[in-house]
Amino acid sequence: MASLVPPTVPMGDEAPGGAALQHRPWRNRANLSSGLTKVEQFLESAGFDRAPWLVVAFAAGIAGWFVLPSRWQWLAVIAACLAASLGSLACFAAHGRFPYLRQSLATVALAVAAGCGLVWAKSAWVGTPGIDRPTVAVINGTVLDREEQPAEHRVRLTLATREPQTGRAIKVRLNLDSDSDRQDLVEGAAVRLRARLVSPAAPMLPGGYDFARTAWFSGLAATGSVLDTVEITTPGDSGGQLARLQRSLSRHVRANLDGSPGAIAAAFASGDRGAIAEADEEAMRDAGLTHLLSISGLHVSAVIAAAYVLALRLLGLIPWLALRVRLPLAAAGAGALAGIGYTLLTGSEVPTIRSCVGAVLVLAALALGREPLSMRMVAVGAFAILLLWPEALVGPSFQMSFAAVIAIVALHGAAPIRTLFGPREEPWWAKGLRQLGSLLLTGVVIELALLPIGLFHFHRAGVYGALANVIAIPLTTFVSMPLIALALLFDAIGLGQPFWWLAGKSLELLLGLAHWTASWPGAVTLLPSMGRGALVLFVLGGLWLALWRGRARSWGLAPAAVGLVLLAGLRAPDVLISGDGRHVGIAREGPELLVLRDSRSAFARDNLTELAGMNGDTRLIAEWSGARCNADFCAAELERGGRTWQLLIARSKDAVGERELAAACERADVVVAARYLPRSCRPRWLKADRRMLDQSGGITLDLENGTYRTVAQDQGEHGWWHPVERLFRPRPAGLRPGERPLNPPQ
Repeated sequence: MASLVPPTVPMGDEAPGGAALQHRPWRNRANLSSGLTKVEQFLESAGFDRAPWLVVAFAAGIAGWFVLPSRWQWLAVIAACLAASLGSLACFAAHGRFPYLRQSLATVALAVAAGCGLVWAKSAWVGTPGIDRPTVAVINGTVLDREEQPAEHRVRLTLATREPQTGRAIKVRLNLDSDSDRQDLVEGAAVRLRARLVSPAAPMLPGGYDFARTAWFSGLAATGSVLDTVEITTPGDSGGQLARLQRSLSRHVRANLDGSPGAIAAAFASGDRGAIAEADEEAMRDAGLTHLLSISGLHVSAVIAAAYVLALRLLGLIPWLALRVRLPLAAAGAGALAGIGYTLLTGSEVPTIRSCVGAVLVLAALALGREPLSMRMVAVGAFAILLLWPEALVGPSFQMSFAAVIAIVALHGAAPIRTLFGPREEPWWAKGLRQLGSLLLTGVVIELALLPIGLFHFHRAGVYGALANVIAIPLTTFVSMPLIALALLFDAIGLGQPFWWLAGKSLELLLGLAHWTASWPGAVTLLPSMGRGALVLFVLGGLWLALWRGRARSWGLAPAAVGLVLLAGLRAPDVLISGDGRHVGIAREGPELLVLRDSRSAFARDNLTELAGMNGDTRLIAEWSGARCNADFCAAELERGGRTWQLLIARSKDAVGERELAAACERADVVVAARYLPRSCRPRWLKADRRMLDQSGGITLDLENGTYRTVAQDQGEHGWWHPVERLFRPRPAGLRPGERPLNPPQ
């Protein structure tokens, strides 16, 4: 029966709209609380270990400083992180809920701010601006370091001197021809010499190696070469004894082993890679074995492990000592001393120091009875390095070393892998097969972890590295290095020659493996310059896979898959223009890179071909059927994006008539020149002349999409990047006495 009571008409807050407005905030608050509860439950159940993630956040702050262009953005990051940290503490502490989320937000935000502030402070503290302009001058200085490079037929000297123009105290690095070398040219010697000095070079092209950034943090203001003989004004003092010992050891090794085996043995014994031939180094790189040539975790770990085992066995032979001293602790101390001594002997480079720190932490864990290989140990080692050398984060050495270690720890920490390869009662052959399978699986995982990093920095990666390392790592660790150590030991009594012969044969086997692997079809993957976004996706995916536990870790496959899609869609730029405008490359017109001129500089040629993702073969544009060239210019046509692009590229710096030049520019879409062009030269799209290149640096053109990328876009306001300041105005263009008119290519 229907109600006879008339319905009341809601008014004010009782109206439908008012009720909705009244209750919506409560519903939103309930939804927010429910979401925060789910995040809290996830952090609690997924095994959130704050220590590794705090180091990741610290590294993210450092990376943010390098990526963001301006100081206002750096300040904004620091301020936003501090505000987020304080806000999360204040908000959640008031309710006493979400302890995992509260602590995570507060500490992670603080770590990001600390990383950004630390690298900014170090840049301001140690950063050294380069000299203003190239110069040839007579300088007086003191030798700080001497590095012999017999394979390059030169000696590399680092001097403390003063800038010729301003008198500013600077550090310079000079190349001296080996024929002009002197035995008394050692650390501490005061010298007088004539040299050509240039400022440390910015990347030649976008995505190229940034030596200017490395020099900025190393305190180098100039590089160059010695032009005349070196005059020693004051002999070297007693300093640099460790460096002299390193050189003496390297020479001793090479005197006992000839050729390439001796060069590699010298690298293992003293860290001196200067005698390794370019062909051997390239073969090792293409075979995925180049990590064996630099003193890193493998070598330091082998030395420390040998010292640890020997000390443990020898001390165990003394009953009185074994009953009164904890032998693992004493052996760990011996191993640590051996590792530190080896690090100092081999030059104390940052990768070696990083490896030594990690190995000493493992020894400490063993001595204390803790798990030696864990993500926390890796995090402590990474934090120690970043605290002292935050700039190491953007270098390939740091990234590849820690990527490999994280991959190993994550793989063998996973429950299925522990079950599969854990100790069990079984025949010796089954145990050997499982160990071989473990080694092969570890190699494959390491190669997958290193692949995007290698492609980002070097634009190439060895495909068969995992297979080659299955043989090369045991060969180096258990055969070559012990034989070299025994040879050096028995040299003290004149009986080291048999061990040198055996060491040479083992290194010949290593080199043969490298050359054989590098010669396989498809042994090297070549890709053009990869953007930062793809690398970040791979890194985030890898860290997520490594640092979480259970099913949550599988989410890391998503960003890695997106990065893989970006990598698969990577396309070489159509045109590459160096920062000085002298080197131009045209890609995607056949198997060879078309270049403007044959360069005597292997550096320029390698940069052009590697950033184009090509194999190094070049061909002159003038010999290409799609170009028309004369003494002054080359005109080329490229079919891209459904249209024909007209390029006009200057070949010489000879003065030409302005009117003819303006007419030629008007018919072109892109004009490239290593000199200043008059303002009357107006191409339809881009004029990459000296005026533009001085400010932009190298340029790559994507004609398919009608876009271009410059070196300046990746540099921002960082101290090592200084666009060229024109010290004079280019003279007005126009035909003058003695000039010839431009003959445009027909």
